[in-house]
This record gives sequence, C-alpha cells and structure tokens, in this order.
Amino acid sequence: MDLDDKTRTELEAGAFRKLVAHLRERTDVQNLDLMNLAGFCRNCLARWYREAAEAKGVGLSDAAAREVVYGMPYEEWKAKSQT
Repeated sequence: MDLDDKTRTELEAGAFRKLVAHLRERTDVQNLDLMNLAGFCRNCLARWYREAAEAKGVGLSDAAAREVVYGMPYEEWKAKSQT
C-alpha cells in the first residue's frame, strides 16, 4: 500500500486513539497481564508517547504521558482499577 506521510500518520493516530480508548475501558486487564501476554503495558505505551514527544522537541513528563494513556492521573487509576 502506497500512502503519503500525512495519511499514514493520520491512520496511525486513529489506531493509537482506538487502542488507548480500548485500554481505558478494559480496566479488568491489568498491566501485568498485558506484559505477560503482549510484552508491553499501559506504562510502556505512555513511555513511547513521551519519547515520541521528546523526539519532536515537546517536553512531556512521565506523569503527563500516563494521563494521556490512562485518561486520569496514574495514581487515581491505580486506586480505582489495580487489583
């Protein structure tokens, strides 16, 4: 498939948003489960997001990146969803 960079980026961004939305809904799936089965977890996804921001010269803390992925501060998510 031959896509221009803009279209490819838009498709990747759409897939990322769907993945994040899915992980926010599936709070029953713990990060440890994800790590054991998929080799990555929500924290990995947040780290990759932060690294991508840094590569573009955008300063982003780990906490801010996690909030993008979790939809709330990480500590709040842990209190609500981590077993």
